[in-house]
Amino acid sequence: MFISFFYFLRAKGLKVSLNEWLALIEALDKGLCNASLMQFYHLCRSILVKSETEYDKFDLAFAEFFKDIKTPEAIPDEIWEWLNKDVKTKDINEKAMLDDFVLELEELQKRLQERIKEQKEKHDGGNYWIGTGGTSTMGYNGFHERGIRIGGESRHKNAVQVARERNFRDFREDNILDTRQFQMAFRRLRQFSSRVDGAKTELDIDATIDETCEHAGNLHIVWDRPRKNTVKLLLLFDSDGSMMPYSTLCSHLFQAVSKSNHFKDLKVYYFHNCIYDYLYTTPYCKRGEWIDTEWVFRNLSSEYKVIFIGDASMAPSELMSKGGNNSVGLYNELPGIEWLMRFKRRYPKHIWLNPIPAREWEYVNGRRTIGIIRETFPMYELSIGGLEAGIKKLLVSK
Repeated sequence: MFISFFYFLRAKGLKVSLNEWLALIEALDKGLCNASLMQFYHLCRSILVKSETEYDKFDLAFAEFFKDIKTPEAIPDEIWEWLNKDVKTKDINEKAMLDDFVLELEELQKRLQERIKEQKEKHDGGNYWIGTGGTSTMGYNGFHERGIRIGGESRHKNAVQVARERNFRDFREDNILDTRQFQMAFRRLRQFSSRVDGAKTELDIDATIDETCEHAGNLHIVWDRPRKNTVKLLLLFDSDGSMMPYSTLCSHLFQAVSKSNHFKDLKVYYFHNCIYDYLYTTPYCKRGEWIDTEWVFRNLSSEYKVIFIGDASMAPSELMSKGGNNSVGLYNELPGIEWLMRFKRRYPKHIWLNPIPAREWEYVNGRRTIGIIRETFPMYELSIGGLEAGIKKLLVSK
């Protein structure tokens, strides 16, 4: 059975290597989980899971394999809606009228499936149906000595099982990011690839090993010049208008980048819908609080990596027409698409991050301009997976 868990994890998309599996077996042989399923879970996760973005996937796989029940999504959405509407809470000390007697796990699971099939409406405060604030064996905010909590927060800490207890779902690669996750993703932009002139003061471990082996084990120390952080980053944020729903998300990204020490230089400017003659120096995009876009081309070398952050959604005239700038009193001689093309030619390393989910790009209002910009820049969804894929694109050789 145990080896089947290895193949089960791999079938669920977790990249568990044979070496990691052998390390887990060695840890078990040393008694590191003390015959506890929960300790075994943590031991498996620490050895087999390489990235926190896979914690949620591992949780679901572990629960499915060892709990002998379906994944939490097997509970119908309608029941989740009932549980989240007009929630009742039972006093934590009120333990009367329990749902018959204490049941074993197998019977609890069987009863849950029966209730799912039988229940046709919302129930609360009782001792039979799936609900809140009662003494049923299933639901939350109530009490039972041995039940299955479905949603909600733990109060008594005595649930036998917890449905949809997915503490790591926020780390999934398809989820929207917060500040910490932005910081983790931006670490991948750290480069120390350029050697600088000067004395060789840094120990080159790999070369030292090679040279020592070449000299029959006699130590031969090899020194090299120190590496230097060479990353120069230019962030261009679309601000206001249709980007308002994503303002918190963009704020997280800005905070993560501004607090980062992964860059030799960082420049941040703003635009509204599309780039024209000016780039704004604040997210308010106020007249006069700007610099000439030409100044950027003259003063920021082609070494800068450029990340556009915007929904790419606008009237086609704003992107394709002379005078398309929708700011009253500002007239652009060059169409917005031409300004974008100039950025593309000036800065070979560039990506566009779009906060609109990728599955909606071909259907939302503005899909025409999204399509045009996608043909101009590599576009990625503003999620963990999208940001990591975009950063990889920035790091590869042209």
